[in-house]
Amino acid sequence: MSTAYKSAIDVVRELKQKHGNWQNISETDAARMMLQNRFKTGLDIAKYTAKIMRQDMEEYDNDTSQYTQSLGAWHGFIAQQTMYAKKKYFGTTSKTYIYLSGWMVAALRSEFGPLPDQSMHEKTSVGKLIEEIYTFLRQADAKVLNDYFRELNAAEEAGQDTKAILEKIENFDSHVVPIIADIDAGFGNEEATYLLAKQLIEAGACALQIENQVSDAKQCGHQAGKVTVPHEDYIAKLNAIRYAFLELGVEDGVIVARTDSEGASLTQKIPVSNEPGDLASKYIDFLEMEEVSIEEANENDSLLKHDGKLVRPVRMPNGLYSFREDTNIDRVVLDCVTALENGADLLWIETPTPNVEHIKMMVDRIKEQQPKAKLVYNNSPSFNWTLNFRKQIIAQWEDEGKDISKYNKDDLMSADYDGTELDTAADEAAKNFQKDASREAGVFHHLITLPTYHTTALSVHELAKGYFGEEGMLAYAAGVQRKEIREGISCVKHQAMAGSDLGDDHKEIFSGDNALKAGGGKNTMNQF
Repeated sequence: MSTAYKSAIDVVRELKQKHGNWQNISETDAARMMLQNRFKTGLDIAKYTAKIMRQDMEEYDNDTSQYTQSLGAWHGFIAQQTMYAKKKYFGTTSKTYIYLSGWMVAALRSEFGPLPDQSMHEKTSVGKLIEEIYTFLRQADAKVLNDYFRELNAAEEAGQDTKAILEKIENFDSHVVPIIADIDAGFGNEEATYLLAKQLIEAGACALQIENQVSDAKQCGHQAGKVTVPHEDYIAKLNAIRYAFLELGVEDGVIVARTDSEGASLTQKIPVSNEPGDLASKYIDFLEMEEVSIEEANENDSLLKHDGKLVRPVRMPNGLYSFREDTNIDRVVLDCVTALENGADLLWIETPTPNVEHIKMMVDRIKEQQPKAKLVYNNSPSFNWTLNFRKQIIAQWEDEGKDISKYNKDDLMSADYDGTELDTAADEAAKNFQKDASREAGVFHHLITLPTYHTTALSVHELAKGYFGEEGMLAYAAGVQRKEIREGISCVKHQAMAGSDLGDDHKEIFSGDNALKAGGGKNTMNQF
């Protein structure tokens, strides 16, 4: 018999003896339900998944082919189906996480309606989505284990060998996986960051991703107008998150430090430098300045003494300060090294394009000071992946002296190039991007932030196009249901997926022969 199952039976049996009046409680049924709900609280989940991430990070350090992946989910059902698919086709959820995107929370989960990714949505909605995701993942565990216990009961009643079924129960691979949760810029000061971090951790998050933008001027990482904060302000928020993890007993909690400096050209304030060469001084060095005399200074100008000269930092009409051009990469490197020196575990660098060589160039510089630096990388839908890789292939061919005259470099996205040698080479580069970036550029975790936003839109668009047109019900029958059946997707039996079978078994456990069950002969789901 399964060790965990037997242990749970023994526990219930002892409790029945202790309390004396639990004669209606079946040891086996109670043990079954205990195994189907392994995680009692969000903190149980956070502690469990944090250990998974730490182990994965260690394995990646030893072998860069052992990178991890995730897809962004905006609903618990999306996350659940992602894990169902991963287990169906690959047999395990290992090396697979869920990404919780602030962009998708803003666009799809705010009470204000669709919002841009500017931290205008309710910050409490992030924790609620984490809780929702884990509710669905725990339900997936319960449903699949319930099916196994149905098999076990049937085998026992038929007098068959149950060893293989018990092994499936004992070695069950949970659908509960780590969530990397986007906390934006902390939704306020360091105390606000700490309070929100606690809420997200209590909901189950073992990894929090925080960016170095100004909280009340936050922009999507792939839009203009980004404003960064001095390192001292950012470090305070890293500290706040670590204290939140420690307070709640999640000792292995993971902090992902994201820098937007490559695309940010502004800062809100000038930090105070206490001595030459300190962190604030390095930040100030990046500012765009112009040398002035006191006579040339305007009334109410802000002036600095810098390198022995009187200078005026260039200030925008809105009061923000500009960085010098071409300092962005140096700022990225300093941001990353400083974050790793001050409690961060993983890095996130927002880049303008998916280019392995560009990422590698920055990571190599970071590794000179932090050899174990690792990235979480956004395989963003904001990139035109087809166009970017076609451009990279054309550039490679030019360097090799290959004739590219048949391709218009100003129109590489043209469908005329679909199926060509260029298309084949570019698609191969896209296919290998994650492997290459993990091997060459230190990417430990690959995620797509918004994939299910796009897949939902695409699938609904295709169904509506056929259903409201000439195809009618064929659009659903052939385009959706038949594909579900052919692929063996559990969701085709949507009643069972929503918990009907699980509920029937619970009713039978609670009420015995009095149970009014939904899964009888008249249930139309029997057609499947």
